[in-house]
Amino acid sequence: MAKKLNIAHLHWGFPPIIGGVETHLTVLLPELVKMGHNVSLLTGAVEGVEGHHQYEGVDIYRTPIMDLNWLAKRGIGGLTDEARRAFGEFFDETKPDIIHAHNMHYFSQAHARALEEFSLKLNVPLVLTAHNVWDDVIFLELTRKIKWTHVIAVSHFIKKELIGIGYDDKKITVVHHGIDEEKYRLDIDTKDVLEKYPQLKNKRVIFHPARMGLAKGCDISIKALNSIKTSFPNAMLILAGTKNIIDWGLSQQKDIAYMVNLVKFFGLEENVLIDTYPLDLMPALYAVSEVCIYPSTAPEPFGMTMLEAMASRRPIVVTKMGGMPEIIENDINGYVVPVRNYGELASRVTQLLSHKKLCHRLGDTGRQMFEQSYTKGMVAKNTFGVYKKFL
Repeated sequence: MAKKLNIAHLHWGFPPIIGGVETHLTVLLPELVKMGHNVSLLTGAVEGVEGHHQYEGVDIYRTPIMDLNWLAKRGIGGLTDEARRAFGEFFDETKPDIIHAHNMHYFSQAHARALEEFSLKLNVPLVLTAHNVWDDVIFLELTRKIKWTHVIAVSHFIKKELIGIGYDDKKITVVHHGIDEEKYRLDIDTKDVLEKYPQLKNKRVIFHPARMGLAKGCDISIKALNSIKTSFPNAMLILAGTKNIIDWGLSQQKDIAYMVNLVKFFGLEENVLIDTYPLDLMPALYAVSEVCIYPSTAPEPFGMTMLEAMASRRPIVVTKMGGMPEIIENDINGYVVPVRNYGELASRVTQLLSHKKLCHRLGDTGRQMFEQSYTKGMVAKNTFGVYKKFL
């Protein structure tokens, strides 16, 4: 076995904060622990959650200085000393052999500079996973001028974007996400979810597994549903609203209000389910669905929901945005449709609901692809492979 390492991760959020990066960390970090390493995470404070606790063998440390929702209201200025102090305490406690930051190439100069200082002071590699890119000077500055030892890109799309701003392609490795095959099994019991949401019984369920927002294309899903309903009056669309997210632009509630009004405008109240869903309920929601959709209108860096749908043996229809076409192939494990084309989205969903054999074929292929390339063991192995190059 490889030498036991102290691996220190940093990210702005972790459950109960919900999001793609947060979900990724719940998969990757415990798997690194199973490989025999000491793994810790410094993340944002959450009201009602202890400042130090464990999650499946991972030491979770929480501090307000990593809470982006608080920082968005407070402002980023004048935080250098506070960031240094918080990072210093964290590193004194964890004594890292490697530091791995997630999405810290944006938001705050103070945090990124302090992280760079500690990497140089401790003489340990500083790895960045770029889960996103932004059209912003802060992104350019922190991506190019911080001394990242190496960058992990979550998709070839993200790697291409980094190369596009002049980052050395030899310092970038693509590591696609993975998910927990033990949670997304093929024998999920749907009894509890149907008892909680009886309106899903005997319905043709379409699942849009992303937090409600315009960037995620939820308005496109609603418009498509309005068309799908003409062929399938009992169609039911599941949308996910949530309170526990990093809402940097403070736009979430505004977006949700618009979606609710759009549902009312089309008279689709009986055909749409909106609620907040804990992570442990997600596998059952996929299980009660026939088709998944993700018509993102923004460049989706990767999209964890694609893997969840594939693991659940459900075909998914996505848009030609970001990293999603790297994973979803037309008539193989789903379909790729043009951006904002709710008519094409409706057509593909109607096709899938009309042909169960097609639905099952695409779903079965997706599950096979998932088992071959996107399990939790694969993402941990590939991530650790990056670490080994610099230790």
